[in-house]
Amino acid sequence: MLRRIQHAVWILVGVALLAPTASSCGKKGPRYPEDHARFLRIDDAVEGLRTAYVEKDGGAIENLLLPSEPLEQLSQEMRKDFKTFQTIDVEFTIDRISIDGDLIDVYVHWQGFWKRAPQDVGIRERGHGMLRWTGTQSILLKEVQGDLPFGMAARRLLSQTGPAFAS
Repeated sequence: MLRRIQHAVWILVGVALLAPTASSCGKKGPRYPEDHARFLRIDDAVEGLRTAYVEKDGGAIENLLLPSEPLEQLSQEMRKDFKTFQTIDVEFTIDRISIDGDLIDVYVHWQGFWKRAPQDVGIRERGHGMLRWTGTQSILLKEVQGDLPFGMAARRLLSQTGPAFAS
């Protein structure tokens, strides 16, 4: 009996010694706080782009884009989507982020749903692409590559009419 009590006491002592160590693990901050803060800003920029597109907020989109002709075209395609579809719902999943100095490549998978009218069946699409951002404190979209959800109105129009073949 005395042996069991001693064993129980040792277990309690062990738990008491480990408890402060285990609870302090959760209190540590990021190892590299500046890099962590930058990753959070990048995540916020990607989410801001997605939210602005879903909420059809052209002004918010313009605030995220660097001035350039390709991005102006992207913005116009988004605005066509806003006019064409009553409902836009898109989700992004970030696969990876690659940072080289000021350049930030964010590889995303996306899935979305577009409806022209409430009674419309809607369009479901998915794909993946790359959003190239730039900056450290202020993160701005510099370029897009791949199959991204923006410009669905033009894409659906092309798929409905089919490619034109020369005879």
